[in-house]
Amino acid sequence: MNVKTKWLLYAVTGLLLVGAGLSVIGEAVLQKGAGEPFFWMGTAGLVLFNAGLSFFGQAVVLRSKL
Repeated sequence: MNVKTKWLLYAVTGLLLVGAGLSVIGEAVLQKGAGEPFFWMGTAGLVLFNAGLSFFGQAVVLRSKL
């Protein structure tokens, strides 16, 4: 797999994970406001968000190599 293909794969995956993580965090905030349990949902959202940032950061590194 060449660098451009890796860059594209990491960038798209990172952006998708960041968006998914923010959505899950938003859902956890709504659950907290409703008085429902929210800890695991919030934790999952943070994991997705941080994974997305990591993938996108790797995409930036690969883009600098192009």
